[in-house]
Amino acid sequence: MSARPSFVVEDQSEVIYFLATRLAPARRIDTHGAVVFLSGERAYKLKRAVKFPYMDFSTAARRAAMCAAEIDINRQLAPEVYLGVAPVRRGRDGGLVLGEPGEPGADAVDWLVVMRRFDEEGLLDRMAARGALTPELMTALGARVARFHGGLPAITTAFSGPDDYRHSVAADVRQMREAGERLDPPTSKALAEAMPRALEPFLDLVARRQSAGAVRRCHGDLHLRNIVLLGGEPVPFDAIEFSDKIANIDVLYDLAFTLMDLSRQGLETLANRLLNEWLWRIAELPAAPHDEALALLPLFLSRRASIRAYVDSAATAVSGTDNAPARAYQRAALAFLQPAPPRLLAVGGLSGSGKSTLALKLAPKIGRMPGAVVVRSDVERKREAGVALEDRMPVGSYTPEASAKVYAAFMARAERVLRAGHSVVLDAVFAKPAERAAAEALAGRVGVPFQGIWLDVPKQVAQERVAARKGDASDATPEVIERQFGYDLGAIGWERRQA
Repeated sequence: MSARPSFVVEDQSEVIYFLATRLAPARRIDTHGAVVFLSGERAYKLKRAVKFPYMDFSTAARRAAMCAAEIDINRQLAPEVYLGVAPVRRGRDGGLVLGEPGEPGADAVDWLVVMRRFDEEGLLDRMAARGALTPELMTALGARVARFHGGLPAITTAFSGPDDYRHSVAADVRQMREAGERLDPPTSKALAEAMPRALEPFLDLVARRQSAGAVRRCHGDLHLRNIVLLGGEPVPFDAIEFSDKIANIDVLYDLAFTLMDLSRQGLETLANRLLNEWLWRIAELPAAPHDEALALLPLFLSRRASIRAYVDSAATAVSGTDNAPARAYQRAALAFLQPAPPRLLAVGGLSGSGKSTLALKLAPKIGRMPGAVVVRSDVERKREAGVALEDRMPVGSYTPEASAKVYAAFMARAERVLRAGHSVVLDAVFAKPAERAAAEALAGRVGVPFQGIWLDVPKQVAQERVAARKGDASDATPEVIERQFGYDLGAIGWERRQA
């Protein structure tokens, strides 16, 4: 019989055997922190009696408190999934009895989180494996996560200052090294050097993010396995309940887990779409714009992959299963830190020429993972006006003065992204020679390579395209196209393509 791992501090075999018998037929899922039984229309989660540096379920009282916290936190995101906490009690005959959600449990020997069961084929990791994730789903997920993040209160005093980041990175390094041969020691050594090096130049940015309110009580564990499709909508669940230190984080670090998971599976196009959809919708922080926080994204992605590597290696210590996935995460962690100099690409053309389609197609292939930020004039216009991307601007909004202001904000956003070391694809009409010249001048000012693409399109094709749009940030109509085709565009020196 193999020895119990050191982080398992209490024998729960009686409770686990009881649940397996009481809930039969049931399917059992084991993780490093829980045993889950899927039975009928419900899922029952027993927290393992484990104690890690980052997670303490070592006593029944602690597990009871964490079960209650899990319900409270996750009902913010998935109220239709979380039913309540149920006790496992000792009956009069000495045997165990399973209570119902909400029952008191003064005599409980352990506790369960009870959830409404859902179709596991709707888990986004499974959908990714069978190629079922789509850009439209990333649009919905980006919007949902941005709303969630935007509605959270700021936390300016906990766990996310420069020294906290240093300590956290050091802990990541230490945990990988302690995993020993369960992970790849040479890769652990390389990350021990690369991760602190990726942090040190940006400690002032870390401080600005904290003071500006970017640190909030987030989901904390937002990988694909913790998002499920319910009623056609992506629903995050299983948020971190056991550690404020892990969950009180920068909102971009929260999103980074999903971005990492998609990128690691070769789904950079979807990761890029998710990043852009989130950036287009997340509430702005004037004192520390999310654009400049992209300087921290390589470290955020690397940390997410490193933590996943360590957690998966701990799970294999319990289950004895293959360690290859943990090492794959570790290799990904190092890859996220590889440099990729930024560049600026501008896509211009009259409305309906396919600018946004081309911009989103090219963005994942440009710069560091998960690709370039698409800065759209249509999005900037609505953000400036406080209008939802899917809603139309009020009549009279498209004045020359308003357009000039939008272009200025549009270029300023692109410059912030470039100075954060991230590539940019500009998406705008660029009808005026001065606007095209300004894009080229921006590249020269920041010191990055520039490429301009102009899309030509027949008027009828453009009008048909804009007439068919639904829920797009652009408000262009066939009448707008008619006017645009009367513009004096001047000499166009960019690469011309037929749309």
